[in-house]
Amino acid sequence: MTEFNILGDSTNWQKDFERRLRTSYTAAGLGAAAAERMLDERSAGIGDWTVAEITDAGTRVGYVAVVVADDSGTLAGRIGDLRVDEPHTDRGHEQAARDWAEGWCAERGALRLDIRLTEPAGELFDGYRVRGQLRTRHVSSPPEPVDGVTARPMTQAEYPEWLVSEKVAYVGDIVRAGALSPEEAVRKSDRDFAKLIPEGLATPDNTFLVLEAVGEQIGTGWLKHGFLPGVTYGYSLHIQERQRGKGYGRAAMVAGEQATLAGGDSALMFTVWGGNEVAMNLYTSVGYQVVEESRSISLPRSAA
Repeated sequence: MTEFNILGDSTNWQKDFERRLRTSYTAAGLGAAAAERMLDERSAGIGDWTVAEITDAGTRVGYVAVVVADDSGTLAGRIGDLRVDEPHTDRGHEQAARDWAEGWCAERGALRLDIRLTEPAGELFDGYRVRGQLRTRHVSSPPEPVDGVTARPMTQAEYPEWLVSEKVAYVGDIVRAGALSPEEAVRKSDRDFAKLIPEGLATPDNTFLVLEAVGEQIGTGWLKHGFLPGVTYGYSLHIQERQRGKGYGRAAMVAGEQATLAGGDSALMFTVWGGNEVAMNLYTSVGYQVVEESRSISLPRSAA
């Protein structure tokens, strides 16, 4: 029978948790310094987590860690960790731990439960909606450009229209992923853009691109260099809707990888919002690995 014992001292669990995360991040292609930064962000507030030892007939078989906190005015729970040791997997302990975490968070008023996965979860979280994926790829050498497609710096005259369209697209991505309401998404968009590019085109360590083919604009790009040590983050590599289906998505990735190397980094990272299967398939086809996948479910969970 699966039982849960809340730990007073979670030191051993934390060491094991951090070790597993480092291994996962480096396996996805991140360097040691970038993996440490990811680990610091992932474990922020870890002292507030409630950690339970999963046991079976008195034997420890794994751990589950949970927390409930305010998220933009909504109480949200989070499964920070759910781990069953290899000799004890596939015996129902994972499902029991998931159910325990859902109940624990619901009892404390959480209306949503989030989890960030760093490895495939099988069917355990199939009922959770995919909110987004963080993907990355190591760029070791300049990629071959796509014939007929060029990338140039965005001009000041082009920037205002681009900014408006990017904000609209960002709001749409957030809402489609089920992360926030339309009103909340608009407020988040305004906050995020003001924080990320306060000086517009002149904001340091950012690259803004216009992609062109056969004499006309086909898309744009926005990348942040040094987002993590050695890592450029692609906030946007966008192909206009009427230009899609022509292979330009791959051309945009090439432009992003070229800009990554020009910016002094060796890895390119993206967030793909849930519901954007086209982008997920593109990134998979060109070798971008999933670093983390965010999922969520509403609480209390509806009866099956």
